[in-house]
Amino acid sequence: MTVRRLQPFGETIFATMSAAAVQHKAINLGQGFPDTDGPPRMLEIAQREIARGNNQYSPGKGMDVLRTAVANSRGVSVDEVLITVGATEAISATVLGLVEPGSEVIVFDPYYDAYAAAIALAGATRVSVPLRQVGETWDLNTAAFEAAITERTSLVIINSPHNPTGSVFSRAALEEFARICVKRDLTVLSDEVYEHLIFDDNQHTRIAELPGMKSRTVTSSSAAKSFNATGWKTGWAIAEPELLDAVVKAKQFMTYVGPTPFQPAVAHAINNERAWLRRMVENLSVGKDILAEGLRNAGLKVFDTAGTYFIVADVTPLGFDDGTEYCMGLPELQGVAAIPLAGFSDHKEQWRPLVRFAFCKRHDVLREASERLAQTPLFRL
Repeated sequence: MTVRRLQPFGETIFATMSAAAVQHKAINLGQGFPDTDGPPRMLEIAQREIARGNNQYSPGKGMDVLRTAVANSRGVSVDEVLITVGATEAISATVLGLVEPGSEVIVFDPYYDAYAAAIALAGATRVSVPLRQVGETWDLNTAAFEAAITERTSLVIINSPHNPTGSVFSRAALEEFARICVKRDLTVLSDEVYEHLIFDDNQHTRIAELPGMKSRTVTSSSAAKSFNATGWKTGWAIAEPELLDAVVKAKQFMTYVGPTPFQPAVAHAINNERAWLRRMVENLSVGKDILAEGLRNAGLKVFDTAGTYFIVADVTPLGFDDGTEYCMGLPELQGVAAIPLAGFSDHKEQWRPLVRFAFCKRHDVLREASERLAQTPLFRL
């Protein structure tokens, strides 16, 4: 029987909607993974490493070549970098290494579902603070954040660019967030896995680089989103050694080490594939615009996307008041899959009519999805 702390977690909404997409041969715009590969030279290096026998355990903190590449890209020392099995392991290891049972962890709602599971595994309590709508996007509600802090708060998890809303939090809100964290002596986990996927002149703010934050912040990221390698599960945690030591202690008993032959390949990409990355982000931006136009033509209200893979749309104009109901019928009736935002939230009513679509697909796929959505409007009778 499942332990009590995991009983609230059933099949993820990603698994449910992906299965529906397969069943109905729908275009899967639910789960956030690209349908094109990363830089060719990166792929060649991974193949070379496998062929030459680099297939055994790497060092516990990761191979020096990748730790150095990550450190140089961030302007930190190598002893501040731990290679993990994707950003998700960095997140879980941080929570397990820094959070005591019975304490509280603040998240911003809606939130990536892995945060909730990691907090439950640590035996802690999740405290969710809803984002506030600002125009056609969302930002931190710093007053609500400060009000949620108690003497039991042991960690804050922040994610910008933000999954699932596609928002990039404002510099002013993040500076106020940092000021509060310093004043209240809080430790922060900053999930920056979409750090390079920024559009329309928006800017990414690294939390650890704000005043007073470096010594209290663990940053997680990965090659998955930056180099179209979600299946490689190669990520990292960055923090000053004293803080990182707690993450290492938890991580070493989770997977010990990640895939070895991918690490030199990812190091190459970080060091040498900036032009490829720029082109990929430009291509993503075009895909974003294609899908946004398609959703508007299908009758949905579309919110702005400043970063990530995701567009949020309101299904209310189609006569729905429940995004989950809309998503459950979508694969069969229109041949497209999406994800309801309520599945990421503890404040479900606030997000109930909103749906997340992923645009990290080929442009022809996005155009086909747009045509399907427009040709057979899905209205609730």
